[in-house]
Amino acid sequence: MAQVSLPLAEVLTAAENAAPVESIAVVAADLRERFMASSVSFLFLDLVGRQVVRITETTAARRGRGAEHIPLAGSPYEEALRTQRLTLIPEDDAYRVIAPVTNRGDAIGLLELTLPEAGPELLEQVSQAAHALAYIVVTDRRFTDLYLWGQRTRAVNLAAEIQQQLLPSSPTCEAAQFVLAAVLVPADSVGGDSYDYTLDHDTLHLSITDAMGHEVDSALMATLVVSASRKARRASLGLAEQARHTHEALLEHMPGALTTGQMLRLSLDGGRLQLVNAGHPWPLLLRDGEVEEVTLEIDPPFGFPFPVEHRVQDLALRPGDRLVLHTDGMQEGAAEKLDLSALIRATAGDHPRDVVRTLAATVSDLCGGHLQDDASVMCLDWHGSDDLTRHTHAGADVRPERR
Repeated sequence: MAQVSLPLAEVLTAAENAAPVESIAVVAADLRERFMASSVSFLFLDLVGRQVVRITETTAARRGRGAEHIPLAGSPYEEALRTQRLTLIPEDDAYRVIAPVTNRGDAIGLLELTLPEAGPELLEQVSQAAHALAYIVVTDRRFTDLYLWGQRTRAVNLAAEIQQQLLPSSPTCEAAQFVLAAVLVPADSVGGDSYDYTLDHDTLHLSITDAMGHEVDSALMATLVVSASRKARRASLGLAEQARHTHEALLEHMPGALTTGQMLRLSLDGGRLQLVNAGHPWPLLLRDGEVEEVTLEIDPPFGFPFPVEHRVQDLALRPGDRLVLHTDGMQEGAAEKLDLSALIRATAGDHPRDVVRTLAATVSDLCGGHLQDDASVMCLDWHGSDDLTRHTHAGADVRPERR
């Protein structure tokens, strides 16, 4: 009979006693022993959400070389990631168990084991082990590139490397009041997109920017813009001041450079949203089943070579609202055929992390996998400050029906 008492602390302790790059091997060995598993592997979701990459002790030791790449579409892995529920697949004399590895809504990947039995108590312990693994990955990826090797399914150039390092370490964030998810699909010639967010005790700060140009110049421009806005934000300056500092940084250090963007601050105690719109495509708002553009006043891009005072505008969100921000790459070239509003309506019941992946995959498919410009999208669900019906399972949100 397999041992079913697996306190999360024991899994965490096993990993903490190993070097970060060895955590996967240590945890896999521990799970094999505790569950009598004949195989244990970890499947990391790639950066765009089209594949999972299987990492075992062997491929981890080889820096990801030889790892198996598995398309998500139609696979049991897609189902486990979408539902955030453990998937059980009976095989000849064993059971294949797939458990989501998720932290605060960030679907990092999956834990897969082959077990001789699959009773309810044992499966609950596997689910808890996967949840513990999420904490291990979040902690260890500060110290090793192993998880980046797992996520990257193609080589990146210097511009893409700069661009990726600008992004938050997690593309998804969940709290009681909201869910936020984002994705960036780089063009063949990187186009300078970036997104950012951070969460205070009472405020969600977020931004999406599109630096004009391509390759390293646009990546450096994006670095300047994101760094200037973070510096101002971390100094507790208001939204208008953040915009001013960003604008002046471009004027001083890269005269002639232009970047469109939106900066937002969402009050978590009431849903009041403040926005600055620097020449960027209008957001789309899904409310009561209908999608409409949020027709903001348009101020010049950051870096515009004339006096500019970026205005702070207001939008009141209601519980059940979904706000979608995007860059113009979502509608350029072959992607101009995409009816964004229709696709947002069609995915109204999906989790934001699935919405952004669907939007990104659709744009990529329309462009044959070769985008002319970066395409970025952020999806924000506002649940309200008084919603007490939300809860989580294995670290991922399980929501009531969308109102």
